[in-house]
Amino acid sequence: MRHISSHISASERPKEKATERGELMRYFLEKLNATRIRDGLPALSMPRMGRILEGIPTRDIYYLKSVCEQASSFSKKFWWEVNPKKHAPQPSRSLLPKKSASKRAPRTRG
Repeated sequence: MRHISSHISASERPKEKATERGELMRYFLEKLNATRIRDGLPALSMPRMGRILEGIPTRDIYYLKSVCEQASSFSKKFWWEVNPKKHAPQPSRSLLPKKSASKRAPRTRG
């Protein structure tokens, strides 16, 4: 028995679904992998890129693309922008609770 795909001609087979997000992911892969391979690092894959950009809305990915294109180092800017620790709001010193002086009697040795 032959597989069902042998009965369907190539023109009738569904083609890969192209999406905006997928095109942006391929764009970032090409740019990042060019420098990664040059530096001796392993190339990123599409699933890995999907995981990196998972929580970022598509409109923000367009912003990320424009910011990275304007930077002198595409890769460095990309990784800095994607790192959530770099963008977490830092509490200001005035909002932190102040340490109050202890109201206990001083300890005596004896």
